[in-house]
Amino acid sequence: MEAALRTAYEVVTGKPLADINFTAVRGMNGIKEAAVDMNGTTVKVAVAHTLKNARKLFEQVERGESPYAFIEVMTCPGGCLGGGGQPIPTTWDIRKRRAESIYQEDAHKPLRKSHENPQIAVLYQEFLKEPLGELSHHLLHTSYEKRGLFVWRKKEVPKKNVPVAEVIH
Repeated sequence: MEAALRTAYEVVTGKPLADINFTAVRGMNGIKEAAVDMNGTTVKVAVAHTLKNARKLFEQVERGESPYAFIEVMTCPGGCLGGGGQPIPTTWDIRKRRAESIYQEDAHKPLRKSHENPQIAVLYQEFLKEPLGELSHHLLHTSYEKRGLFVWRKKEVPKKNVPVAEVIH
């Protein structure tokens, strides 16, 4: 969320951010909200932690009541720093310390804005041509299709007695 806001703000306003830290969307619990003024237009954003909170935002969107232009969902507790690819065991204290460490590391980096990354600039110059262009849209965006309900059921395989997931439509 923060990286996207950093770039969106500067692209939309043409001005550098006074403070590139969007601390209002940081944290690990519930739904974090922020409002960003982009040349007189207030853009509201939210970060949902856990699918339970994502559902609340989804239901707002579904009812047409969502005030948000951008929603990020963190399915793992605390986002990726609390996910399955991290060392175990983990606790809320460990997640908090990991987050603090990441923010501290980020604060000392000379390059903190995605759109100023020289490798991204070369990618656009030599291949994608322009942000939000036809090629970048085709390669970097996705669309969703409503699909049937999938039910996962375990079944025993007689010869090896190994559980296998079976997809039922």
